[in-house]
Amino acid sequence: MKMFIYTTISILFFSSLSYSQNMQKGFDHLETGKYQEATSFFKEILKKYPDNKTAKLCYGRAIGLEGNAIKAVAIFTEMMETYPEDYEIQLNYSEALLWNKQYDAAENYYKQLVATDSKSFPALLGYANTLSNVKKYPEALRYVDAALEVIPKNPNAMLSKKYIQLGYANQLTKQQQYSEAIVLLKNNLQLFKNDKETLQNLANTYMIAKDYDSAKKLYYDMAISKKDSITSINALVLIAHFENKNKSALKKSETAIQMVRTVHDTKLIQQTKSRYAQALVWNKKYKEAESYINTLVENYPNENWPLSLRATLNIYKGDFKNTIADYDKILENDANSFNGNLGKANALKAAGKYAEAYTVAEQTLVYYENQKDVMQFIKTLDNAFTPYAESITAYSYDNGHNNAIYAQLNLVYPISVKTKLRGHYGFRKTKNDITKNSASTNTFLVGASHQIRPNIHVNGMLGIMTTHTQTNNYNQFLADVSLNAKLFKLDALDVGYKREMETFNADLLEQEIVKDNFYVNYNMGTNFNLGWFNQYYYTTQSDGNQRNLLFSSLYYNIYNKPFIKAGVNFQAIAFKDQVPETYFSPEKFRAYEVFFDILKDEFQTNNKGIYYHLNGALGYQFIENDPKQSTYRVQAKLGYRFNERLIANVFAMQSNIASTTAAGFKYTEFGIRIKWSLTKRPVFSGK
Repeated sequence: MKMFIYTTISILFFSSLSYSQNMQKGFDHLETGKYQEATSFFKEILKKYPDNKTAKLCYGRAIGLEGNAIKAVAIFTEMMETYPEDYEIQLNYSEALLWNKQYDAAENYYKQLVATDSKSFPALLGYANTLSNVKKYPEALRYVDAALEVIPKNPNAMLSKKYIQLGYANQLTKQQQYSEAIVLLKNNLQLFKNDKETLQNLANTYMIAKDYDSAKKLYYDMAISKKDSITSINALVLIAHFENKNKSALKKSETAIQMVRTVHDTKLIQQTKSRYAQALVWNKKYKEAESYINTLVENYPNENWPLSLRATLNIYKGDFKNTIADYDKILENDANSFNGNLGKANALKAAGKYAEAYTVAEQTLVYYENQKDVMQFIKTLDNAFTPYAESITAYSYDNGHNNAIYAQLNLVYPISVKTKLRGHYGFRKTKNDITKNSASTNTFLVGASHQIRPNIHVNGMLGIMTTHTQTNNYNQFLADVSLNAKLFKLDALDVGYKREMETFNADLLEQEIVKDNFYVNYNMGTNFNLGWFNQYYYTTQSDGNQRNLLFSSLYYNIYNKPFIKAGVNFQAIAFKDQVPETYFSPEKFRAYEVFFDILKDEFQTNNKGIYYHLNGALGYQFIENDPKQSTYRVQAKLGYRFNERLIANVFAMQSNIASTTAAGFKYTEFGIRIKWSLTKRPVFSGK
């Protein structure tokens, strides 16, 4: 925070020199801020009168205010040796320490001066300004108020109080004490009505506190001139984005772009162009944004802000390599750049380079201590690598009179940013109310996932399932091994093998059918909201049967917050052998459906917030050569995030799509899930 340092000094006149040494011209230079002229003037005086105390004092002040604080400190140090009890010289010495940014030394010295004379206005004001520089704002306010008691409504002290309160409010905002910060800023407005800096800070605090209505009102009130109107519109564009009104944001930004064409203000022009480029990106108008940003890069070749815009565009497009390259260029130009440091950390995280992301984020905190966004970024990273447990308990039933209750516990224990240990225990008990046949299973799995490259993960789980039925008890080996890779910017590929048991009902558990699944999942994303997911399963079974399953989903992302998508699905299933008396195994099965999906993700939900997921589909299925049958499917989840470490949700689903058992099927399931972090932060070090 820019802080103006004012100290009132008394200029001593020596009667013996008052006529021979007219220094009024030099005093005028000091008072009007002409420090170079004042330095030259008093230097000439000292050539004739080297022992003149007043001239030397003024020379020290002029040279310090001109920018040579080190020399000023030396001058006043020498004068204090000559005049050890002179309070005025001591005041100037302490102020010179401030000019030289020796804040700790200045604080200690001003403390002594105030103790010597508790009614000295320059000592009280200087001490207040020093305390403000070392961010001891409550004490700074106390001493500036004491200075104002000595000289009420002194303009220098009033101005100092304004900046002290601005600094204090900024500190409180960083500490997320928004109410206290707002009170301070409103106090400033009582002292300085309609002060632009205070209004800007107040509106910004409202925005950070997510009180968007109050922020918008202030920005509308501040739009009293053309420049102010453009500044306000740029802020309103950002608020519209925070409110997920990106179309409105772009419309407002287009207005600002038109208005700024007749304004001659370099900073405002850059701010407006930057906001317009951001609005294009938010609306996924990537081609238009790319052309506009490339023009900015060409027109401002030595500026960081166009590079920052290009990096933002690339991270939205999933081009993390070029994003990181642009942030590296920004940091070459300015190692302290906040956007450069935090932007690079975000890009590294998105690229899967978590250790590097931690390093850059922690380095950013060196430059910007306790900065909210950086702290939140590190907290988000920590949450991804904090050990957690997840329990799921559910009950299901179908129209074939089968019902089941199951419970499972999943444990994930990261031992580094690349490796996570995993454990699973599951219990399931199923029964048929007509035949009274029942069975139960216990499943134990252990394994790990490991990142072998930023875009490639391998996962493995091995274990055993023990089964108890009315006619058969057995143990079977289980396995689940997969490789996950991002081949291109927006694509994802999974290849895997899974050995599992058919556990749908008690009759099938008695058959001890082991299934060996070989599968491939491929999701292709685009920059124009269209996506295509494909899945293929080839399954061999211990009873000699084989299955081919193909699922394809073409979808369109309609909205981001909450995430809404819709599309069409196709599914085809074919079994080598048809054994309808045992399980559903058609030679030919086809299903077509339209679906929608609404999601507010648990990871994007704030503490004491609600998250949800609703998925529904309608369609037709064709089994062998039978007439088509209408189908439906609905799944719902409603959850609550209690805090950083605990979330819980209930879920339910119902479907009549043909399953393992038979056509004409109807299945219902509901349950509860709880997930809690076992520790407050990651257990490993050396990220």
